Amino acid sequence: MDAEQTRAVLATMWRIRAFEERVGQLKRADEVHGLIHLSIGQEGVAAAVCGQLRTDDAVYSGHRAHGHALAKGAPMTRALAELMGRRDGLCRGMGGSMHLVDVEHGFLGATGVVGGNIPLALGTALALHAAGRDAVAVVFFGDGAVQAGLFAESVNLAALWRLPVLLVCENNGFAEFSPRSAHTPVERVRDVVAPYGLVGGTVDGNDVDAVWAAVAGLLPAVRAGEGPALLECLTHRLRGHYEGDPDRYREAVSSAEWRERDPIARLQRAATGDGRLDPDELPGFERTARDQVERAVLAARESPFPDAALAASLAYRR
Repeated sequence: MDAEQTRAVLATMWRIRAFEERVGQLKRADEVHGLIHLSIGQEGVAAAVCGQLRTDDAVYSGHRAHGHALAKGAPMTRALAELMGRRDGLCRGMGGSMHLVDVEHGFLGATGVVGGNIPLALGTALALHAAGRDAVAVVFFGDGAVQAGLFAESVNLAALWRLPVLLVCENNGFAEFSPRSAHTPVERVRDVVAPYGLVGGTVDGNDVDAVWAAVAGLLPAVRAGEGPALLECLTHRLRGHYEGDPDRYREAVSSAEWRERDPIARLQRAATGDGRLDPDELPGFERTARDQVERAVLAARESPFPDAALAASLAYRR
């Protein structure tokens, strides 16, 4: 990444970090409702991937979706209002954390169904291919989704039909509460898809420069109609599976080691070390992000709750 790209990616990571830390506080204060899954520690993947996409590219996410939505351009105020169940939210307060959608910015949705977003992304990729467009569909999922039957089915069709889809696996080593070794003997997701001939590979997901370079190497071919690609990003969430998770199942994981590998800290060290950024610039990224989040909190609190009649109007009728 050059200096301009580095600034943009670092700003995105700080927006995600500040947003999610504040969401955690609001959840504990009972201002955010429902299950909340934070991606603190994984921001580098969302920022490096979405930072190279166009508005007409489609992005799908799973249950840990806040970072992907913000990185794709979803307005922070509307995203937070949605988490708080307010009328000005992205889905008018009716979707919540696991069902964020922002069609205007190409974020076509999150889902609580593990792996359920992958065939949806294929459908969009098929539509883009049929229309002769060079836009792509990108789908984020965790390593746990790889064991779902629909993953193999989707990869098979994507390869068979040479669909313009980039599959991004955020492999944080845990499927909810289970380490990868407890549910599969295949250590790397790249090896799972090897028989289908997908291009791609595995990178350190906390090395933002490496993720950026990998995506930059894959996207042109996917856009050109050369078929799908898979990028496995090895990363780590610094919080439990959900907000409030006691997180006792990860006691053997060295928290200090992973905090040292925090993607924000690593990029800041690398970029100041090679001259892309001035050390004096760094405090401004965090300060700006936290100011943006506080303004979003105030705006979301001022938004009314949706009228009860809205739920009835959206209900299925025969």
